Amino acid sequence: QVQLAESGGGLVQAGGSLRLSCAASGSIFSINAMGWYRQGPGKQRELVAAITRGGVRNYADSMQGRFTISRDKAKNTVYLQMFSLKPEDTAVYLCYAEVSGRATTWGQGTQVTVSS
Repeated sequence: QVQLAESGGGLVQAGGSLRLSCAASGSIFSINAMGWYRQGPGKQRELVAAITRGGVRNYADSMQGRFTISRDKAKNTVYLQMFSLKPEDTAVYLCYAEVSGRATTWGQGTQVTVSS
């Protein structure tokens, strides 16, 4: 099994930056991709960014250029660096991992609040 632990959320003013971290533990060799979804108040869950085992990155169109996903293989950690944050970026950000032979694994979520 894979466990995910997120950190780095918080309150930031519009235009500010935050970096989220997601540390994976357990059967990390079975992870094919990791990334982030988010769910804002009254909104559906949407993909933010993902990175595959091979290092291919994918971003939602609305976040391209403002958000950067990266990883530290030695720490089994994926990061989401967010710049130029807007109030509409306010959401619970959920880390996920695509694991071979298993359903998607989710973290507990971390709240990001952007004030205007």
